[in-house]
Amino acid sequence: MADLQTNFAYDTQRAKHKKTYNYFIVKRIMDIVGALAGIILLSPIMLVTAIAIKVNSKGYIVFAQERVGLNGKTFKMYKFRSMISNAEELKKELMAENEMSGPMFKMKQDPRVTSVGRVIRKNSIDELPQLFNVLKGNMSLVGPRPNLPQEVSCFELYQKQKLLVKPGLTCYWQVMGRNKIDFEDWMELDVKYIEERSTWIDIKLIIKTFFVLFGDKNAA
Repeated sequence: MADLQTNFAYDTQRAKHKKTYNYFIVKRIMDIVGALAGIILLSPIMLVTAIAIKVNSKGYIVFAQERVGLNGKTFKMYKFRSMISNAEELKKELMAENEMSGPMFKMKQDPRVTSVGRVIRKNSIDELPQLFNVLKGNMSLVGPRPNLPQEVSCFELYQKQKLLVKPGLTCYWQVMGRNKIDFEDWMELDVKYIEERSTWIDIKLIIKTFFVLFGDKNAA
């Protein structure tokens, strides 16, 4: 990891460093303000979703799953539960149906998804609890999506560059096709974001992501 960080280090010139430092300050302010605003404004939707999940199927309302974040540190990422309670156990039986390349698992007609789960996935409502991850500081509003530990263990060195930044709720992948993009292209988009990121790009990605809330044909 040390070599990777060295190879992907920022320009150490004073002016460049100051610009980068300012970017992180602005980004954290945006994260806190945006997450708080999102939680307040979307609380009615989250409340209705919580009730629907509880009535629709047995199990916890919010699903906490271990993901890999900044510098390879793991954390619990929150999601509204969109699958039946024993979904992880059934995953092994469905591996042959995997529609995503690489170490990822994606299946459009996943039988583990509940009827409520299909609706909240279609509108990305299942991701809303991650606003609390953003407040806690282990995620950002914008950044590469965090992967599972077993997925990261299969990453090549180039792909591990995404671990040098804080993961986020949305990034290029979310607004450029999602499940229609294969694993290799997804990783390239994440690295592209790391190389290009700026406050303006973050703002544009946040705005574009709002359209996903009204239904994304590429969501699964």
